[in-house]
Order: sequence, then C-alpha cells, then structure tokens
Amino acid sequence: MDNSEGQPHFTWPHAPLHSLGESGTFIVTAGTYQKERLFDDEPRLRALHDGLIRYAAKHQWQLEAWAVFANHYHFVARSPADAGEGAASLSRFLNELHSRSARWLNALDQTPGRTVWHNFWETRLTHETSYLARLNYVHQNAVKHGLVPVANQYPWCSASWFERTASQAQVKTIYGFKIDRIKVLDDY
Repeated sequence: MDNSEGQPHFTWPHAPLHSLGESGTFIVTAGTYQKERLFDDEPRLRALHDGLIRYAAKHQWQLEAWAVFANHYHFVARSPADAGEGAASLSRFLNELHSRSARWLNALDQTPGRTVWHNFWETRLTHETSYLARLNYVHQNAVKHGLVPVANQYPWCSASWFERTASQAQVKTIYGFKIDRIKVLDDY
C-alpha cells in the first residue's frame, strides 16, 4: 500500500498497527522488554495488578477479565462509549500504566532509564463466541502457564472476582468455551 507521497508503506512487525477507530470490546496483551520477568514477586505483581485496575477506571475502560504475570498481562475490556475518543484512549491508558509502573519499578531496582515495557497488541472482538472464548482464555491464563491448578487460586487475575460476581450460569457458560485453539500472542 502506498502512502500519500507515493512511497511504499510498510509496518514494522514489532510495532503493530493499532486500529482503534471504533469503540468496542478488546483483548489486549502487553509484554515486558525482552520478556524479562521484572514483576517477579508479590509486591511487584500487586502494584502492576492494582495499577491496571486503577488506570483502566481512570480512562473509563471497563475491565471484564484480566491476568497479570511477571513479564506480561492480558485483559478484555470495553472501551469508553463517549462521543469523544472511545477506543482511541487505549494508548493513553496503557502509556500511563506503563510509564508509571516502569518508573516505580526502576526506582525500586535502582535502574533509572531501564526499558521495562516492549509493546502492546489489541484485537477488537466483534463476534460473541470469540469474545466469550477470550474471556475464558484470560481467566484461565494462570492455569495455562502452570502457575496454579485452578484459575481462581491465582490472586493477580479476575477468575475469583468473576466467580463471585457473575451468576453460576454465566460462569458455567464462559468456562465452557474451548481455549486451546485461540490465537493470542502469549509466548511468555
């Protein structure tokens, strides 16, 4: 595809094109630089987990599922539906989460200027089955990574919250969706 100056337009494969023109529900994955396990203990995971929840609320993103790990995180969330920016606010939300968590972590480790975050990838979920399967995928991600035998035992994900707040029918329905064939960037 050519740009307006007649030059070929290429996207760099490590910097995904973020198509956030429409409001909706998205699955988002972000990873640390070089997949380093920088959030590798309880205080660090708590800080990242709490930051994700805090900045999502601040930027009016409604979290529906989330999982935070030592070197990456996933979430499913609805973008703001206001006439202003809607999904375009995702970049600001993640920029604030990433910059604040990086500064906090670098101060803690006495490594000023260290690169903490690499990038983020988002996909707008437009089909109900895809949406429901990805909710289950995010809830079950700690089990996938071998951290716990049952998702609700992992304190840095939404599984226990979901099981407490959703109806039994909703939990059974969402947990019934197969996740083994879902394509989500998750090679951590």
